Amino acid sequence: MKKFLEVAGFLLALFGVAGVVRELTGDWFRLFGVTRFLTENVGFLEGRELFVNIVIAVLGLVVMIASDRVPKS
Repeated sequence: MKKFLEVAGFLLALFGVAGVVRELTGDWFRLFGVTRFLTENVGFLEGRELFVNIVIAVLGLVVMIASDRVPKS
């Protein structure tokens, strides 16, 4: 379980940072942000793409930190 949380946290942080870079460069890196599918297909997130990507990156960091507190199984 610990390894899964570490990998999931890393991927969330990576996708969040990639989405932030994509948003800040004016969508220049089209394939760089996997979170594009979330931010474009969920109606209430429209116009808040940068904020959503920052939240995803922070959530990934929180999951990685929390994975250190999970005992090995």
